[in-house]
Order: sequence, then C-alpha cells, then structure tokens
Amino acid sequence: MLQSLRASDRMGDERFFLKSSIIMATIVVIAFSMQVLLGRSTFASPARVHAHAVLFMGWIVIYLVQNLLVRANRVDLHRKLGWIAAAWMAAMVVSGFIVTTAIVRAGTVPFFIQPLHFLVSDYLAIPTFAGLTAAAIAMRRRTEWHRRLHFCGMTILMGPAFGRLLPMPYLEPWAWESAFAVTLLFPLAGVLADRKHRGHVHAAWKWGIAAILGSFALTEAVTYAPVGTVIYEAVTAGYPGASLPPLEFQAPPDGPLTGRS
Repeated sequence: MLQSLRASDRMGDERFFLKSSIIMATIVVIAFSMQVLLGRSTFASPARVHAHAVLFMGWIVIYLVQNLLVRANRVDLHRKLGWIAAAWMAAMVVSGFIVTTAIVRAGTVPFFIQPLHFLVSDYLAIPTFAGLTAAAIAMRRRTEWHRRLHFCGMTILMGPAFGRLLPMPYLEPWAWESAFAVTLLFPLAGVLADRKHRGHVHAAWKWGIAAILGSFALTEAVTYAPVGTVIYEAVTAGYPGASLPPLEFQAPPDGPLTGRS
C-alpha cells in the first residue's frame, strides 16, 4: 500500500512538473515574441543583451528538457544535463548583473518602474533564483525537494515574461508588484497539486515561497530606505542614469517601443 502510494505521488509529481514546465516555456515564448511582433523590442541591441537573452531562453529550454527526460525515465541524461545547467546558471547570474547595471546606468529603465526599484529588484531576484537553484542541486538526491526548489527558482524568472504580457503602463505605480503577484500563481498551483495528490503540502514549497516573499519584502525595504539611494548613486555615478531621480517614474517616451506614436 505504501509503495503504491509513493508510486502515485511520483506520477502526480511528474505530470504536474512537466505540464508546468510546458506552460512556463509557452508563456515566455509568447511574451518575448509578442514584443518583437509589436515593434517594442529590437535586435539592434548590444552584444551583452543578446548573450543574456540566449542564456535566459536556454535555461527555459534546459528546464523543459529536464522534465521531459524525467518523464521518459532517462535519469542518466537528466543528471548529465544537470551539471551543464549548473554552469549555465552561473553564467546567467553574471549576465543578469551586467545587463541590469548597464540599463540603470544608461537611464533606460522602463518608465513604469522607478529606476531604483528596478535596480534593487533585479539585484535581489538574481541571487534568490541562484540560491533556490543551488539548493535544488545540493538536494538532487532528495527528488521531492529537488523538483520543488527548482520550480520556485523558475518562478523568479517568470517576472520578466509577465512584465511583457501585463498592461504594465496602466498598472503604475504598482506595475512591478503586479507582475510579481502573478508569478506567485505557480508555486501556489504546486501547493494545490500537493494537496490533491498527497493530501498534504511538502515542506519545500514553504521554504521556496518563503524565499520568494523574502526577496519581495527585502526589495521593498531597500528601495525605500536611505541605503537604496546610496546604492543607486554608487552604481550610476558618472553615467546618464545618475541624472534621473531614483524614486520617480519617468514620462513615457514617444515611439513604438513604448506603444506611443
């Protein structure tokens, strides 16, 4: 009976995580493709932006493939790809900091997000993603923890996608918070799936959600504390971004990239 229950739990997990990975990948593709089709994104960007895009989209592919390999019972390939993913994640972290810093320094933060808020949120989201993912790798022999912590790490990465799907200019001054709130639907779906298939919620969801909410709370605290302004001034010193008030929303510029003509 116990073995049957565990087999049922395992199958329920595999179905949930595979379906979720497909949904996540689909949302990301739609979100970024839509921006290109609407003329709000351009390929005339610096090499660092293209490298960041390749790393980000590559991670989405890796996450999807890993779930497909588990479903196909190719754990051997799953483990080998996992080590490649670990190195890939390290490159993503470096790229994320580089691109965020460059955007803030150039003063090209999206107008519906305060420059300082953008800087702090990214600077905290990146290590939160890395921490959850590293924890998942460290607990790779404890499958239930491994899957759920990886999933929570992926949740962090869904913010930029929802930031491109939601009507962000109309959500100002709560645009960033709105995108964050929508991403929480994923781990909450995991909680509901556990209740359905197991009758209880696995502790990994509690830790993962706590990390996500902790990142949110720290972002809000640092953004509106004096230390946030100090960080912003240190990052933008000598760059165009230094001329922008860190806690003010900018006027939307004209042109297709913002939807104004």
